[in-house]
Amino acid sequence: MSDLLERLRERGWRLTAQRRVVAEVLNGDHVHLTADEVHARAGKRLPEISRATVYNTLNELVTLGEVLEVGTDGRAKRYDPNARTAHQHLVCRVCGTIRDVHPDCDPIAGLAEAERFGFDVSGVEVTFRGVCPDCRKQG
Repeated sequence: MSDLLERLRERGWRLTAQRRVVAEVLNGDHVHLTADEVHARAGKRLPEISRATVYNTLNELVTLGEVLEVGTDGRAKRYDPNARTAHQHLVCRVCGTIRDVHPDCDPIAGLAEAERFGFDVSGVEVTFRGVCPDCRKQG
């Protein structure tokens, strides 16, 4: 059973066939699929699943805090099931590939008190950008 499915079961979330297949599609490391990609993969497992059901399920998972919605460079939103582990993203500026990364430093601690303007900082989103090995080879 996937980590996401396990977390959803622990929450008592009703796992219909459609919800289950969406959660299964999102399973894995470095998963950052668009809603259309989730729908295409889910449709291979459950042909009758509708696009609306996929979108509704993804929205519910984001609202529950079990999936992160990731937006990069105006591209389609992507969905990241790695919502329980603090991490940042490394994005290829050519193809848009996204990888989860875990830098050794705490970006909040690196923000000087004077730069906080009195804010109580509770979170941070850092996106590292570059060119992936595949795009470097092509280019």
